[in-house]
Order: sequence, then C-alpha cells, then structure tokens
Amino acid sequence: MTATKMPLSLRAYLGATRVVPLIATRHLKRRVARGKEHPTRWTEKRGEPSIARPRGTLIWLHAVGLGEVLSLRGLITEMAQNCDAHFLVTSSTRAGAQAFADNAPPRTIHQFLPLDAPTYRRRFLDHWQPDLCIWAEQDIWPGFGVNLAERGIPQCLIAARMDAKSYAKHAQSQTTFAFIYEQMRMISAQDAQTADHLAKLGAKAVTITGSLKSSAPPLQCDAAEFEHLREITAGRFIWATAPAHPADVVLALAAHADLMQTRPDALLIIAPRFPNEPIDIALPHTNRAAGKGPTAAVWVMDTFGELGLVYRLAQAALIGGTNDDTEGHNPWEAVALDTAVLHGPRTANFASDFNALDDNGAINVMSVGEIVDALNSDLPALAAASNDLRQTLADQTKTLSHALSEMVCNHV
Repeated sequence: MTATKMPLSLRAYLGATRVVPLIATRHLKRRVARGKEHPTRWTEKRGEPSIARPRGTLIWLHAVGLGEVLSLRGLITEMAQNCDAHFLVTSSTRAGAQAFADNAPPRTIHQFLPLDAPTYRRRFLDHWQPDLCIWAEQDIWPGFGVNLAERGIPQCLIAARMDAKSYAKHAQSQTTFAFIYEQMRMISAQDAQTADHLAKLGAKAVTITGSLKSSAPPLQCDAAEFEHLREITAGRFIWATAPAHPADVVLALAAHADLMQTRPDALLIIAPRFPNEPIDIALPHTNRAAGKGPTAAVWVMDTFGELGLVYRLAQAALIGGTNDDTEGHNPWEAVALDTAVLHGPRTANFASDFNALDDNGAINVMSVGEIVDALNSDLPALAAASNDLRQTLADQTKTLSHALSEMVCNHV
C-alpha cells in the first residue's frame, strides 16, 4: 500500500462497513423475494463462492451493470490471447449476470460482487486470490481497494467514465478517492472530460483509451431460431428500437405508421428495456412472451437478453434511451451486427461514442419525419461506415489489453 496516510473519511467509511453484516442477510432475502437477486446465488454477495477457483493465474474484472459487464468481453478476449490466465468477472445486478452468462468468453466465470464489508471482502479474497484486479468504467468499492493494496495485489481503473454530475458527487469525498486512485497501477479514461475530472480528484498519469464497448464481440443468439425467423420474414423491411423506453416507442410507432404508407409489409421490432412494463400499441402487433412470432406490423420482444437476435434481423435500429433522460444505451451492439444506427438527441451516457458514430454512418433523428427519411436511405452503406470505425477503435483495446497482461503474465 502507498505510504500516503489514509484519510479520516476513508477510515470512517471502513469502520461503518463493519455493521453491514448485521443487516445484509435480511436485506438480500427481501430482494430475492422481489426478484431483485438471484434465488440461489444471492449468498455470493456475502462473499460465499459458488464455484471453485481455477488453477493458475486469475485476473479479476469488475463492472457494475449490464452494459458495462458486456463491454468487458472484448478486453478479455484480447487478454486471453496474450496470457494463459483465467478470468473472474463480478457485477452487481442479476440482469448483468444473465446476459454475461449467455455471452461469456472462454476461461471466464462470473460471480456477484460481495457487499463492501470486512468479513465478506476477506472471504472473497481468501478464496479467489486474484493476481490482478481491473475496475471498469466507474465502480470502485473503497474497502476492496484498500484490502487489495494491503495484500499487494495490483489493481487498475480502466475506461473510466465520469460526467459533471458524477464528478460533483465524487468531489464530496475527494480525499477518499485520491487515496484509492493512488493505489492504482494504471488509470485510463474514455474521454478527455473524464481524464480531467479524475485528475482533479487526485489521479495521476491518466491516459485516454476510449470505450471498451466498441471492441466487444457481437451478442450471441440461437442460430437455428435466427435462420427460421429470417425465413418467415423474408422480403419484409425490418427495423427496431432497442433497448426501448416509452419515449422511443412513441416515436418509433409513429414513424412506422408513416413508413407503412409506402412499405405496407414493414416490420418494427420493439425490444423494451424493461420487458415487464406494459406498452400501448395501436398498430397490429404480436408479443414474443406470449409465444407469438413476427406476423403483424409490430413484434414486441418482451423477453430478456435477445438483442443479438433483434440486431441480426433489423436493418436499422433507433437506439433506446436517446429520447428521454435515460441519455442513451450502447450503440456498438447494433454496429457489431451490421445494423445501421439511428438515435435521438439525448446521448450523454455515450456522448463520445455517438459523436464519433455521427461522423461515420449514424444518424441523429429529431422527429418522426427524420426517422422515416433515415429508414429510406442507404442503410447498408451507413452500417458499413460505422463498422469500419468500430474496427479502428478496437486497436485501442488491443493496446490496453497488452499493457494489462504485462502486469501478471510473463509471455505476452
């Protein structure tokens, strides 16, 4: 651990985490009852492993949510080529765990990150004994950061993302984060704004390596089912909005009604971000959760984890969350499957990604008419331009993976 004295704020935090086990079990069981935690794996959040540690070098990567977890796949794939290691991925959400399980790279296992309490941290680290810890994007648990440093386990923060709102929140605990950042062997940011925010919080030598999401492999789907759906929808123009929020759905349905004036057989696929929420649809439609196929004007994919299928079927996608205060979802999942990207004006969560894509095939649509015009443009050419950019950005991940591999592997 660094010789810098631990700040009082961090000492107070570590002391407070000692009470977590007193309430954790009851809290987690309540979340299980509400479907918020995995019914059999929730004890992983108490540091209780559900699988044996693989032999040899183990690299631990953590990301908090669904999109962040899936973005690790490209980095892991690259590191696996440089290093004969196994990979442990942790996350906090049940949705992220399921999606990652369906798309996990080889030699990779998943566990839920334990709550940040001394007993749970010790149990987790004693079992897994990672050779390297990689914190991705924005989620560092201070107790783990301290314990890793105490054990001499190298750790890094990569592809950090911190907007003005997040920076203001972090700045309230500036001395704590300055101490935690000092424990990092490497810190990289997605963009210049994040790098500046990290530097103000005390991080040293921050490099800009871009987003990991552009290098992630295409999402998977059932090949036989895809071929079947492609056969029964042959000849139809197919587009989608995904992962869709209510504002995206309203625009997409209005645009689809206009589009059907000239393309009466067109199919709109709606993949809701939250499949259980009801959707008001006036157009003829069918629901996948009810066992119905794409036989009407609209097909609602009200099932979870099927974006790989959606983007394979669609020629274009209006990326969800770009028309309300969600501020956007990951556009690269569509790009990786040769789907042209349309998006609304609200893209703060992926500002640098959408800015780059707007110069390389993506279209910012501000109205129903602009959506229809975009759908009638040369979509294959737009998709190809975006995919060319994706291939270029993947080189940044290769460079990052090599630097990380050098920390624990001798044969890179």
